[in-house]
Amino acid sequence: MADEQHTKPEVDPVTGYKTTGHEWDGLTELNHPLPRWWLWIFYATIVWSIGYWIVFPAWPLVFSATGGVIGWNSRTAVDQEVAALEANRGPMIDRLSSTEIAAIKEDPELLDFTLAYGRIAFKENCAPCHGVGGGGAKGYPNLIDDQWLWGGSFDDIAHSINYGIRNDNPDSRIGDMPAFGRDELLSTTEIRDVAQYVRSLSGLPVPRGSDLAAGSEVYETNCAVCHGDAGEGNRDLGAPSLSDGLWLYGSDTDDVVATIANARNSSMPAWGERLDPSSVKALTFYVHNLGGGE
Repeated sequence: MADEQHTKPEVDPVTGYKTTGHEWDGLTELNHPLPRWWLWIFYATIVWSIGYWIVFPAWPLVFSATGGVIGWNSRTAVDQEVAALEANRGPMIDRLSSTEIAAIKEDPELLDFTLAYGRIAFKENCAPCHGVGGGGAKGYPNLIDDQWLWGGSFDDIAHSINYGIRNDNPDSRIGDMPAFGRDELLSTTEIRDVAQYVRSLSGLPVPRGSDLAAGSEVYETNCAVCHGDAGEGNRDLGAPSLSDGLWLYGSDTDDVVATIANARNSSMPAWGERLDPSSVKALTFYVHNLGGGE
């Protein structure tokens, strides 16, 4: 590209605008200033920003920030809104705290409040894993059926929520399954045989040629002590039923083999360490009423 050339400003014959006197490759720059209305808006935003710096917190200091002449900040506003919400909920929270959980359904007003309160707590804390409606997903238990690994009574559900599953809390539910393949407790052939046997306990079809007799022998030696002779499971140990057709991690051969070989010892937080007792109580009641409570 040719260097910039400077010429005497003149009027462009096509547009009628004066030129700036700058020319590049035969192209002359027009002297076309910004519209006055646009400039006034731009100046107004500058004035507004100065006013904003004065009125609201804006400038960082060494250990704090300027507070603004009106003393407002978003953190204070949130704290005030939370305080107002707690004050509004206070009487109902007190009733919830003082009412036996089984008696909540006898008080229509308290019942509506508890379900609403529990629904909010569930969406904020449980839905990311168990789904908005509690239907679960692969690796996350369904909370709306009538099958419960640790029990579905109010007390059972409250314990699971309060202390969680396989975490550092001393009262956490603990149910560890050995990794039979990773720890070389069973051979690859034994794992595939017992996987097909376990699938057969739920009435699932097994490939032709599967050695169910060998799988049964492996099961009796290694699995029955926790899952029961007929695969009925054991709540005290957190050992799931293997005969009810419900599969937390999938029922395909590869899924079952992976579970036996590597174990599936997933974890759940101890929500009692994060939520207040009233929230846990409402959450317990809500989960119990999703459809599968005992």
